[in-house]
Amino acid sequence: MNEHNINDPLDLDGLDQLFDDELGMPSAADYQAPTGNGKPRDLSFFRQIPVKVTLEVASAEVPLGDLMRVEEGAVIELDKLAGEPLDVRVNGKLLARGEVVVVNGKYGLRLVDVVDTKLLGGMDD
Repeated sequence: MNEHNINDPLDLDGLDQLFDDELGMPSAADYQAPTGNGKPRDLSFFRQIPVKVTLEVASAEVPLGDLMRVEEGAVIELDKLAGEPLDVRVNGKLLARGEVVVVNGKYGLRLVDVVDTKLLGGMDD
């Protein structure tokens, strides 16, 4: 078993590259470490991992007491204007802003402003 002396510094090389000033998700490009033969690892399997995409219409801060008194038909004013782009989040992180469209009778999403291009890039096909 390999023992570690508590007074020895930990080998944390590369951890500073995982996080920006704001704690965010690293892109796949952050993980393009060379293999033993000097070639980058094939990370294309990451493209198959499902992520949760959420379209956030707007929000409101409401006192709990007011919220407990709402009834069917009540209207809660939200913080966005009608026609403003909606926030598109991937696993909770803001990716883009978009607008709702209808595609073959189902709701769809048209991106109008990509905010985090690092989240989209980083892997070659």
